[in-house]
Amino acid sequence: MSYPDLQEHLSNLESAGLLLRVRHPINKDTEMHPLVRWQFRGGLPEAERKAFLFENVVDSHGRTYDMPVAVAALAASPQVYSVGLQRPVDEIPELWAHALANPIEPAIVESGPVHDVVLQGADLDVEGGGLLQLPVPISTPGFDNAPYTTCSHWFTKDPDTGIRNQGNYRGQIKSQKRVGMYAGMHQHIFPHWDKCRERGEPLHAALVVGAPPVVSYGTVQKVPPGVDEMGIAGGLAGEPVRLVRCKTVDIEVPDNAEIVIEGLINTDFVEPEGPFGESHGYLHPRTVSPFMEVTAITMKRKPVLCSFISQVTPSESSVIKKVGYEPLLRRYLRDTVGIKSVTQVAMHEPLTNLRKLVIVQMSKPAEGDVWRALNSIANYQHGVGKIAIAVDDDIDPHNLDAVWWAICYRSKPHQDVLILPGRVKGHSPPFEDEGHLVTAKEMFYQPATDSGMLINAILKEPFPPISLPKREFMEHALELWNRLELPPLEPQAPWYGYSLGQWDDEWEEEAQLAVKSDYLQTGAKLAKRRVKPG
Repeated sequence: MSYPDLQEHLSNLESAGLLLRVRHPINKDTEMHPLVRWQFRGGLPEAERKAFLFENVVDSHGRTYDMPVAVAALAASPQVYSVGLQRPVDEIPELWAHALANPIEPAIVESGPVHDVVLQGADLDVEGGGLLQLPVPISTPGFDNAPYTTCSHWFTKDPDTGIRNQGNYRGQIKSQKRVGMYAGMHQHIFPHWDKCRERGEPLHAALVVGAPPVVSYGTVQKVPPGVDEMGIAGGLAGEPVRLVRCKTVDIEVPDNAEIVIEGLINTDFVEPEGPFGESHGYLHPRTVSPFMEVTAITMKRKPVLCSFISQVTPSESSVIKKVGYEPLLRRYLRDTVGIKSVTQVAMHEPLTNLRKLVIVQMSKPAEGDVWRALNSIANYQHGVGKIAIAVDDDIDPHNLDAVWWAICYRSKPHQDVLILPGRVKGHSPPFEDEGHLVTAKEMFYQPATDSGMLINAILKEPFPPISLPKREFMEHALELWNRLELPPLEPQAPWYGYSLGQWDDEWEEEAQLAVKSDYLQTGAKLAKRRVKPG
C-alpha cells in the first residue's frame, strides 16, 4: 500500500474514530492550542486523545482563513501514530528497527500536488499574502511573541557533499517574507549554515509544513550526521519517498506535501528570536538565530496546515519522538555496543521530555554489562541520559513507581550511583546570557558545566519472592472479579508474586500445604524445632 499524504491520513483517522472536526470559529492565536492542550493536561487517558481538525479559523483581528488547521494529527497518542504508519501499535518498534537497518533511498519525480499553486515574486508582496496567508497558530498564548510553525521540517543540503538533511525546528513568522529558525545546539542544519557562512553565501532551504506522516516520523528521528532521514522514512513506508525539486532553491521536497516555504537562510546576520514555550517545559528566552528570506511558497490547491502541540510533556511532540527514539536506543545498545542483555529502553515522558531520564531494562546481564549500558546511554548524545537507571526484566521501565521500588531496594547509593561531571546540558534551562550577540562558534557549542547520574538498580544477590499471591491465584481471582461484574481492571506489574532466588524447597512445601488448608502440619513440624532463647 502506498504511503498516505496528510489529508489521506486525516481521512483514515476519521474512519478510526480518532479525528474531531471543529466547525465553529476558533481563534488560532488565543483558543486553538489551549483547546487541544486540555486533552494532555486534563487527566484524559492516553487512548482517548484525538486529532483535531479546525475548519473555521480566525485571528484576533477578525481575519478568516480558508485553510483548515490540523493539530495533534500525527501523534496525539500511539494509536494516532499507528494510523500514520498503517501498522498496529505493537508492531511499531519492530517496524522502526527494520527501517533503521534497511533505509530506502528517495526517488526524484518531475512534479507533484505540492506545486499546484506556486507563489513567488510579486505574488508574495500582496497585502496580507506571503506567510501571512497561512493560519499558523500561537502555541503558548500569553508568552510566545508570534505564531511559530511547529510541524515544520527544514530541508537543507551539505554544501560540500550534497547529502540531504531534514530536521524539525520551530519557525517564527516575522513578516510576509521572513521566518526565523531556531534549531538548538548541535542540530545537523548548523554545519550546513556554517559552511555557507564561511563561503559568503546563503544556505538554500525549504520549510515543509504538512508532510506525509512517514516523512514527519522520519524527520524527527535522531540519526547520525550524513544519514538522509528520507531514507529512514522510505524504510517506514516500504517504498521510496517521492521528492520533487523546489522552484527557486536547490532542494528536493515531498511531492505530496501540503505547503512548502522556499528560501535562503541568511549567513551574514542573525537576529533576535523568541521567547517560545519549549518541550522541556519552560519558556525558551529570546536569543539570536538565523532567519530565512522567502523566495517562494508552493502548496496544494486546498492544503491543510499542520501544527504540532508541544511545550510541557506529554504532548504530540513527545509521543512522536518516543515511539521512534526508544527502538533506536535499544538497537544502539544491543547491536552497536553489543550488550545483548538489554531488553527494553524507556524514556520518561511526563514533564521531563524523554531525553533527561532514561531507564534501561536488562535480563541477566553479564559482569560489566550494566555500567557499559549506562555509560553508553549517557554518552549517546548531548542532553540524553542526564539520569540513566538500569533495572531487571521484572521491573516495568515505563512505571516509575516500579523503578523507584528497584532503586530503593536493589541499590546501595554509595556503591551503585555514579556522578558524571563535565556534561553539556543540551537544550534546556538555565539559559545564561543567550540574548547577547553571538559568534558562530557560540551558536554551535555549550560549556560542559552540567552533570549526570547513573544508577545501577539491578539485583546483585538473591532476594525473597515478591509479596503478592502467586500467578495462578491472581488469575483465578481476576475471573471471579469479572464474574461479579466489578469495574474493569488494567493489571499493573507486579500483579502476582514470583521468586527472586531466596526461596527454598521447604518454604515452597509449607506454602503448598497452606493453600490446601493443611497448615497445621507445618505448625506441628515447627513445634519440634523449639530452642531456648539466648
